[in-house]
Amino acid sequence: MSNGIKIWVDADACPGPVKDILFRAARRVKVPLILVANQRLRVPPDPLFETVLVGGGPDVADDHIAGAVFPGDLVITADVPLAGAVVEKGAFALNPRGELYTAENIRQALSIRNFMADLRSSGVQTGGPAALSPADRQAFANALDQFLTRRRIGSS
Repeated sequence: MSNGIKIWVDADACPGPVKDILFRAARRVKVPLILVANQRLRVPPDPLFETVLVGGGPDVADDHIAGAVFPGDLVITADVPLAGAVVEKGAFALNPRGELYTAENIRQALSIRNFMADLRSSGVQTGGPAALSPADRQAFANALDQFLTRRRIGSS
């Protein structure tokens, strides 16, 4: 286990191409990859990969990840409140579009998320996120590589 960190994935909503990038990166740097979901997942056979099946219901996977993460771990999620919870514990969060959430920027991300939620609850149509583009996938791969490189994960 490189540097003792783990990569946790909020897997129910994680796009397939992002999972593929994660499988390749985890193998390359030999870091455990734990996918948490409330449905069965297809995961390539590898002792580094683990799936955790949680019960259904809102935030069950998020609660599991937030309770299990350790300082320095990386969580892959588009869920900003989950990102806030793990950053509060000293971990990091990376969204599928390549934005890394840290102690320095999570408050702003939570404020924007809450503002948008307030708009939607007042009836304003805000639309959903755009589909994941090839540029988004590249941004995610680059941000993941930078994170792993900065922490010298996989270095001898």
